[in-house]
Amino acid sequence: MTPDVSLRPYNTFGVEARAAYFAEFASVAELRTALRQAVPPVLVLGGGSNILFTRDWPGTVLRNRICGIEVVRRFPHRVWVRAGGGEDWHELVMWAVRQNFGGIENLSLIPGSVGAAPVQNIGAYGVELKDVFISLEAVELATGRLRRFTRQECRFGYRDSIFKQQEKGRWCITAVTLSLTTDRHRLNTSYGDVARTLADMGVGNPTPAHISEAVVRIRQAKLPDPAHMGNCGSFFKNPEVRQEVWENIRQRYPNAPHYPLPNGHIKVPAGWLIEQCGWKGRRVGNVGCYEKQALVLVNHGGATGQEAHALAQAIAASVAAQFGIALEPEVNVW
Repeated sequence: MTPDVSLRPYNTFGVEARAAYFAEFASVAELRTALRQAVPPVLVLGGGSNILFTRDWPGTVLRNRICGIEVVRRFPHRVWVRAGGGEDWHELVMWAVRQNFGGIENLSLIPGSVGAAPVQNIGAYGVELKDVFISLEAVELATGRLRRFTRQECRFGYRDSIFKQQEKGRWCITAVTLSLTTDRHRLNTSYGDVARTLADMGVGNPTPAHISEAVVRIRQAKLPDPAHMGNCGSFFKNPEVRQEVWENIRQRYPNAPHYPLPNGHIKVPAGWLIEQCGWKGRRVGNVGCYEKQALVLVNHGGATGQEAHALAQAIAASVAAQFGIALEPEVNVW
């Protein structure tokens, strides 16, 4: 347990904050030891891609380094793959693509760790983690006991799970098991620019590897690399609005992008809403909206968490004033 550690290397927005105590763990046994020594409150960090520090952490930060990827069950057209919570998510996707396993190729290049993926129920280009999820293993921070959570018990929603609601801050996810196809892949090319990018690549009969490459191309063209420009990826959720709210928007903006949902609501891209309010490419001090994607807030260098949070609040206020829609952050703000 190391005292007074900078958290700048451990958050992708690249802001300075300090942990009173810091430790890494590479196994459940090491985690339990760290928990016995930890000074509360305890925060578990994975890739640090979904948190914005606006102040120092007064207790202990534990960084998940539990790694390993293995096939744990085989079926005629499918496998179950178990990955350690400390694995890099994109590296897991690349591993699956190399095996020609299908199901998570649309989730390529999403930053963060495997253990953080169920918390957020990460999703992109028509696919969500819950679509391939079997179960996870997690250690209760208060007791050190290990528990298995099924898909139903995780209560997945849009960028949501029980770990962001009732069980928030109580568990450290140590392993995740996913169901991936080995053939007869159900490829999703209908969302966003995927089909167009595949056509540009000259691909007529795509494989999981082709889908992954297309998604990587799209994301790299739209999103900044945190290694060169600090960011947390998409800062806000895409709001789901009632039909009457959407009709009001459609009357003012007939060509507004939208996605009908099974529950009758309409999903409206938050980036489009933000862009209509004039924020895209706009800089305020050391922070701003990324010039290629208004949904991404960026650190232009030397930004504080307070600056980024103030910008996010100003953006949300302008969207609420212009559209009557309340934006909800995807990013956890401390």
